[in-house]
Amino acid sequence: MLRWLIAILFLANMLAFVAMRGVFGPTPTAGGREPNHLNRQIHPDWLKIQPLTAAAAADQAVVGGPAPTAPIAASALPQ
Repeated sequence: MLRWLIAILFLANMLAFVAMRGVFGPTPTAGGREPNHLNRQIHPDWLKIQPLTAAAAADQAVVGGPAPTAPIAASALPQ
């Protein structure tokens, strides 16, 4: 019983080895999925990174902070 288990594990390892060597075709991580994506960009050197100002940071959500309360006025419904 143990011999069969060892033989099956050995064959599974050999199959994984030849699969990673490319016998069944290239692996999904072999290359870029969109190799021409960078070539299709229009003026990539025009992109500029600017620091976030205090006024613009006021609109950003604070991660881990309390949820802001919504400015909703509530009143009792007439019956």
